Amino acid sequence: MGVTIHFEGKLKSQKDFDEVIEKAIDFAKRKSSDIIKLNNDKKLLKRVKDEKDWDYEGEVKGVQIQPHDNSDPLILEFDKDLFIQEFCKTQFSDISTHIDIIKFLRDIESNFDNLSVIDEGEFWETNDIKLLEQKFEDFFVAFDNAIQENPKLKGPFKMSDGRIVDLME
Repeated sequence: MGVTIHFEGKLKSQKDFDEVIEKAIDFAKRKSSDIIKLNNDKKLLKRVKDEKDWDYEGEVKGVQIQPHDNSDPLILEFDKDLFIQEFCKTQFSDISTHIDIIKFLRDIESNFDNLSVIDEGEFWETNDIKLLEQKFEDFFVAFDNAIQENPKLKGPFKMSDGRIVDLME
């Protein structure tokens, strides 16, 4: 359930990292978003590869921006090898925010050896706004059905890290 954009890849070089951060700052300014610089000598990044935990612990750097009050933060946090694996839920924001994030990812795609994007709204693959609108509608139907099936469910909730949880008891 949801409309989430998952992305991962390895930047080509430090120069590409600098360009991606510059583009992210420009994107944040266009979205009137605060920019949080991320720079830690040691941090645990929870990752998954082939449906198995594949965590990283070590140096990280990047930025975090908030594309919309009702979306996940867009976190661009790279490990020491300039690899990233992240996601951004957009279903509680609006379609234009989802499209803007996809456009941003397309803009930085050339900075990666290979940027893999899985867009649950299918806009990355199709550029089809009607299909994206349908994915948002489908989400809200499923969301409402889940609440009808279990009235103890409430949501959405924004967590302290800015991430959104759809439903919780």
